[in-house]
Amino acid sequence: MTIAIVGAGLGGLALARVLHVHGIDAVVYEREAARGARGQGGMLDIHSGQRALREAGLIDQFHAIARGEGQDMRLLEPDGTLLLQEDTPDDAPLDRPEVDRADLRALLLDSLPDGVVRWGHAFASAADGLLRFADGGSATYDLLVGADGAQSRVRPLLTDARPAHLGQNVVEVGIPDIDRTHPDLAAMVGRGNYWVLGDGMSLAAQRNGDGRVRIGLSFYHTGEDWFATSGIPFDDPAAARARLIELLPGWDARFTALIAACDDTVVPRSISALPAGLTWPSRPDVTLLGDAAHLMPPVGEGANMALLDGALLGLALAAHPDDSPAAVAAYEREMFERTGAAARMSADMQELLMSPDAAQRLLAFFQPG
Repeated sequence: MTIAIVGAGLGGLALARVLHVHGIDAVVYEREAARGARGQGGMLDIHSGQRALREAGLIDQFHAIARGEGQDMRLLEPDGTLLLQEDTPDDAPLDRPEVDRADLRALLLDSLPDGVVRWGHAFASAADGLLRFADGGSATYDLLVGADGAQSRVRPLLTDARPAHLGQNVVEVGIPDIDRTHPDLAAMVGRGNYWVLGDGMSLAAQRNGDGRVRIGLSFYHTGEDWFATSGIPFDDPAAARARLIELLPGWDARFTALIAACDDTVVPRSISALPAGLTWPSRPDVTLLGDAAHLMPPVGEGANMALLDGALLGLALAAHPDDSPAAVAAYEREMFERTGAAARMSADMQELLMSPDAAQRLLAFFQPG
C-alpha cells in the first residue's frame, strides 16, 4: 500500500511517525521549499494531543520541550481590573503545557527517516491513484491523506464544504526578548497567557519559549473586508501600532503600552471555520485530517485534534494492514464523533468570547459556581 500524505503540519507528521513506528512506509509531500521556509506560529496548549505523542513514542521528548509554566493565566477587563490569576506550581503535572509549534514540529520531523518528507511538492490534483504537483511532477498512491490545512486542496475530492468567516479579525504583533527589553511589561504578562476581554475586542498576550511575547488583538463582529476599512496601515508598522491604540479607547494605559512596545511585525489574520460536525461519504482512497477536515475557531482544540487524527489514522491502518478501506472507514467514524464534539465546544467558546460580557462569562467558565 502506497500512502501519500499532503502537508507536513502536525497531523500529517504524526500520521507518518505512527505509521513508521508500526513498520508502514508513507511519503509526506509538502509545498514549502524546506523545513525552515516560514515561521510556524506561537505556542500550543497540548492536552488530549498528548495521547498521539505517546502512540508516536515521543512523549518523553515532548515533556522535555514543553513549558509547564505556560499553563499560567491572567484574565483582566479593559479598565485594568484583574479578574483571575492562576500561577502553576513548579511540581504541577503537565496536563496542559504550552509548547512552541516550531519545536513540536521539529520533534516530529526529526523522528522520521530521511526522505519521508519531500519538500517543494505543491499539490495540484489527484485522480485514479495519480498525484500531480504544481511543477509537473507526479506520484502514485493507494491512499491519499489531505493534511494540508484550512485551505486544503485535497478537501474538494470529498466535500464541497468551505471555511466561512466567523466575524473575527485578528492583528498579531509582538515584543521580542521581553525580559530584557521591557522587564516591567514582562512581569505584567507573566509566564503564560494574559487575556483582556472587552465588548467586541480582546487582547491575548502569550509568552513564547524564545522570549518573545506574541499579542493578538481580536476585533469581533467584523466582516471579511474589515482590514481594508479599519484604517490600519499594515505597510507602516509605527503608524499601524498607533492606529491599533486608537482602536482601544478607554483601555488601561498598561495595555496600550504593550502595543506601543511591539516591533515591526504586524500580521492580519482573518478567522474562519468549517461547519461543526462536517462529514462526507467514505472513500477507500482518500481521507482528511486536521484543519483540512474540521477547521475550528482558534480556542485550543485544533492542534490537539490534528495530532489525534494522525495517530488514530495510523493505528487504524496498522490494525487493518490488508484492508485500508476498512481502516479509513473506522478512522472517519471515530474522527467525526470526536472532532464534531470538539468543534461544537469551540463554537460555544467563540460565542462566549464575542459576547458583550465576555470577561465575566469566561471567569464563570474557569470558576464555576
